[in-house]
Amino acid sequence: MLVHILIGLLNYLNQKKLLKLLQISNKAPYPTNDGSSIAIYNMAQGFIQNNISLHLLTINTKKHFKADADVPLEFKQKSNYVSVYKDTDTSPIGALLNLFSKQSYFASRFYIKNFETKLIQTLQHTPFDIIQLEGLFMAVYIDLIKKHSKAKIILRAHNVEHLIWERHLKNENNPLKKWYINTQTKRLKQFEIEVLNKVDAVISITDFDKAEFEKLKCKKPIFTCITGVNINEYQQKISEIIKPNTVFYFASMDWMPNQEAVKWFLDNCWETIYKAVPEAKFIIAGRGMPNNLKQLSKPNVVVIENVTNGKLFYQQHHIMVVPLLSGSGLRIKIIEGMSYGKAIISTSVGAEGINYTNNLNIIIANEANEFSQKVIELLQNKTLQTHLQKNAIEFAYNQFDNVKVVAQLVNFYTQLLNV
Repeated sequence: MLVHILIGLLNYLNQKKLLKLLQISNKAPYPTNDGSSIAIYNMAQGFIQNNISLHLLTINTKKHFKADADVPLEFKQKSNYVSVYKDTDTSPIGALLNLFSKQSYFASRFYIKNFETKLIQTLQHTPFDIIQLEGLFMAVYIDLIKKHSKAKIILRAHNVEHLIWERHLKNENNPLKKWYINTQTKRLKQFEIEVLNKVDAVISITDFDKAEFEKLKCKKPIFTCITGVNINEYQQKISEIIKPNTVFYFASMDWMPNQEAVKWFLDNCWETIYKAVPEAKFIIAGRGMPNNLKQLSKPNVVVIENVTNGKLFYQQHHIMVVPLLSGSGLRIKIIEGMSYGKAIISTSVGAEGINYTNNLNIIIANEANEFSQKVIELLQNKTLQTHLQKNAIEFAYNQFDNVKVVAQLVNFYTQLLNV
């Protein structure tokens, strides 16, 4: 009897000590049909599994709209899920008018009155320990948060945002476009620097990003926390049908670096690969497919705008390519690809932030000729394919387990609160 009383008392005390955390994001995370959605949703699941008292408040944008009815009921309840709808799309008029201000157009369009109201209500209702901003653009609410909460404010930086655009500028040839992007990139960089020193800590997704923040003279604690996944879910087979000799790129095609990557691969690699392996097919897949790719007419190139079942798509196709030239942060599609056991060829930029071993669990190639030859070699060498697939799965189990990944972050937060 005494034992049961003590156990009950310990449980009560543990509940009283639950870390209370608010996640706010500029994109509804479910369904998890792109990298940032996966990063937000998996983090939330990790918090729940690590016994965190969680609230998740998100902007549900027109561009990436996701119906609340589609979100699993159990997740809604455990995360105290609330979304606020808003059209945050860029517009020529908005972009022009922004030039007469000093604000970053990339960030300012995410300050929304209805979201502000809901955020204030949430802060007034619950005394949080930690408020985690999912991405730089939610930092527009920092001053508001400080007025209504004593919680530690954490920037979870999905990317080094200005770095994406600096890299893109190197490949932009349109003079007017280049001038505008350069103007906005400078403003974005200044905003990013200001935010780094307004928050209480920064969570970088990769050590590369951490080093970039340190170059920006960030004086706050920085902790690297990769995006974790549930590896066992990726290993559950739902199809035995394999489409042979398929090379695929699967990504959100409304993101500029992904469009740039596909164009580079088509212009510089595909013809060489197709001539060497005429039966090969290149599959370009992902939502938000631009019209120039929808209307593409190239030999053995297939464009799929809407993949209805991501798991089935991964399991049925062979070789994954990630020919990214710009971007920042972590390519979660590579984490997914490794978890599915795919043979992957990527540029160094594409694989940033992943502690890979080249030619063991992934192949890295940066020049067009090298990239083409590596794809050809994989298509023709099934033993090499199997070698990469096996090692990719083993690497994923060791590096990406979501519960363990988030547990490390929770430990960091506990230490931060106790300082």
